[in-house]
Amino acid sequence: MTGHVVGLHASPSGGVPKHPLDALEVTPVGCTGDRQRNTKHHGGPQRAVCLLEVRVLESLQRQGHPTMPGSTGENILIDGLETPLGEFMRLQVGQTVLRITGDAPPCKTIKASFLNGSFQAMSHREYPGMTRWYAAVEVPGRIELNDLITVLSEDEPVGNL
Repeated sequence: MTGHVVGLHASPSGGVPKHPLDALEVTPVGCTGDRQRNTKHHGGPQRAVCLLEVRVLESLQRQGHPTMPGSTGENILIDGLETPLGEFMRLQVGQTVLRITGDAPPCKTIKASFLNGSFQAMSHREYPGMTRWYAAVEVPGRIELNDLITVLSEDEPVGNL
C-alpha cells in the first residue's frame, strides 16, 4: 500500500493554522520549527508528529466545515493509502519511519475550522476514523512533499534507508 505526502505544515509560534512547507525535519521529540503551546496534550515522543488523511479533510469540507490544509494542526497531510490510518500502524514516509500511537483528540484551538465551532466533528470517539493521528518517530529525518508513504508490517525492515 503506497500513498504520498501532499502537505507539510508547522507553526514556529504554536497554534493553528500551521503554515505550509516544502520539507519537514522530524525528530524523536517533534518536528523542527513546530511548537505546541499545550505540551500536556500535544507533542513529546509519543505525539511527535500529527497526521491527517486527505479523505478526512475532504469529508469535513463536504459537510460545510471551512477546514484547510494545516488548519487543524496536522504536520503531514497524506493521500492515496488503500487502508485508513489506525493505531499502531508503521509508515515509511520518505526516508523516515513513523508509528501511529493514537488518535489526536480535537480541542477548542481548532474550532475556527468548523461550522459553529463544532470541532468534535473530528473526534475519533464520536466518528471513528474521522480524525488526526499522532505518531512516534522510529527513524528520524527529512520529509518532503510528494514523498512516498508505505505501510510496514510490525517487524518489516525499512527499505531504501
